[in-house]
Amino acid sequence: MLSKKKILITGGAGFIGSNLIDFLLDTTDHEITCIDNFDDFYDPDRKRKNIAQHFANPAFKLIEADITDQNLISLLDDQYDTIVHLAAKAGVRPSLQNPVLYQHVNVVGLQNILQIAHVKSVKQFVFASSSSVYGINQNYPWKESDTDLIPVSPYASSKIAGEWLGKTTSELYDIRFIALRFFTVYGPRQRPDLAINTFANNIIKEEPINFFGDGNTLRDYTYIWDIVQGIVAALEYEKSKFKIINLGNNHPVTLSYLVSSLEKILNRKAILNIQPQQQGDVPVTCADITKAAQLLNYKPQTKLEDGLKLFIDWLLSEKKMQDIL
Repeated sequence: MLSKKKILITGGAGFIGSNLIDFLLDTTDHEITCIDNFDDFYDPDRKRKNIAQHFANPAFKLIEADITDQNLISLLDDQYDTIVHLAAKAGVRPSLQNPVLYQHVNVVGLQNILQIAHVKSVKQFVFASSSSVYGINQNYPWKESDTDLIPVSPYASSKIAGEWLGKTTSELYDIRFIALRFFTVYGPRQRPDLAINTFANNIIKEEPINFFGDGNTLRDYTYIWDIVQGIVAALEYEKSKFKIINLGNNHPVTLSYLVSSLEKILNRKAILNIQPQQQGDVPVTCADITKAAQLLNYKPQTKLEDGLKLFIDWLLSEKKMQDIL
């Protein structure tokens, strides 16, 4: 049983954050404060729906605010045991179009939350980093000890900067900082712009999907509930003041395999709109999860096919599209 904590979760109405809050409120007696600005990167109503069920729970509180707001601390009445910082401008490709905004939200915003952690004497800080920090590193599977990071997008660079900010803050203010490098997370509530979501929707509607490259790029797709288990374990980690830990599935598959798996589940053929490889994309992501297993007892349980079925079930229920199939 986890000891009772007051936990501040930024970006808590989003895909990963809302699933994490679901789990914590359902299985622990933690008190959860969620910060979200309901950014319009995608429909804010989706995010509001993600957390709607929790307002009846006295252990849940929502603060609608921006992490870059220097007055944010004035909105926070409580002291917190832990901060889970998930809020960010997300996406590799969009960051190429607006790198200054990504730097502002992902670096300045993080610095603001770290300062709040310092002022409020928070002892545990869990940060959502990304597999994108490895970039075009060809030393597969990727290990946290590898310093040969070759980021190829502003988003990836902002996450590397975040890890270093965390290290600096940890040393200055005695805050335990754990950076979790997430590998291609998917599942219910996934952002609508991500590949699995867009592919499934377009296959259902018999519309073309934008298929970048020759289909041989590899991704280490990781189901949301495996990621949640890793985050929850990080809440209790106490062995050192600073750690970087991969949270992946360690079973990368090709883009072609992903599409064929969706075709089988949906019993429909995809219409492929073949496009050149996108700037900012990397050929392979592959996590070495040895450290996560050792430090967090992390053991991803969800095979891709099973996770895709769960995602499709959610998608069809959400959009009431069963009659189309």
